[in-house]
Amino acid sequence: MRSDPLVCGPVVGGYRLDGLIGSGQHGDVYLATHPDSGMQVAVKRLRLPAGDAQQRGELARRFVAEAQTTRRLDHPDIVRVLEAGCDEAGPWLVMELLHGCSLERYTRAARLLPEPVVVALVARVARALACAHAQGVVHRDLKPANVIVDWGARRVTLSDFGLARDADAENTRTGLVLGSPDYMAPEQLAGAAAAPAGDLYALGVMLFELLAGRRPHEAASLGELLQQVAQRTPPDLRTLRPELPPALCDLVAALLSKQPAARPASAAAVADALDLILSTIDSPRRGSKSRP
Repeated sequence: MRSDPLVCGPVVGGYRLDGLIGSGQHGDVYLATHPDSGMQVAVKRLRLPAGDAQQRGELARRFVAEAQTTRRLDHPDIVRVLEAGCDEAGPWLVMELLHGCSLERYTRAARLLPEPVVVALVARVARALACAHAQGVVHRDLKPANVIVDWGARRVTLSDFGLARDADAENTRTGLVLGSPDYMAPEQLAGAAAAPAGDLYALGVMLFELLAGRRPHEAASLGELLQQVAQRTPPDLRTLRPELPPALCDLVAALLSKQPAARPASAAAVADALDLILSTIDSPRRGSKSRP
């Protein structure tokens, strides 16, 4: 885990920032330490887009409010959000510090995990999503980069709930693209309100990518990507991985359905289906998790 030292150590939410861990589309994540207890955490700052003060203020307010909603989530495979707030530099949230690597590492053809490992990992992510959805929280930015695996501790953690929101919250249009377009469902890209079905589509994209080493839709421009997601049927996994169980390919195809109603009924149903598929395929060789 990279941590670039800061010239000075500003304090955010009572924690001293020690270094930059990483940067993403929507913000920066820092390693931070509580000056009294010595506890280390991760602090994320939202990167606000250019705009008028009122728009930026609304984005900051909503980020903090939505981050606070995730504090009620209690699941071993969901990152713990400790607190959230806003200062003169913008909104921030404090999360537990995670160890390991993201599933993005295993989305390349040369590093694909054995399919039983993929199925088991995604089943756990689906269970975590089911917990969030049961509490009325939609993740909205599910992707391999936001799933952290600690092989030594046998832990899988769904992280980065900074874009999460209540499923029944009003869909406020702010001009900010909330989510990663490669993993967003057609209805999300069209501006529909956040809903669990959107997370299920993203789960399908992630499962496809972990099995095929590519995403179901790939384009050179955002406009072309939007057109593909809206109009083009994703490739059939059977043509890319003919050795995969038909039930697994069918599940991925269902998750990637254009219409939300055609996707599985819930994240819990997806987890159950993956558990059933896992029971029908061979277990991976010992040690194959860390060295695919």
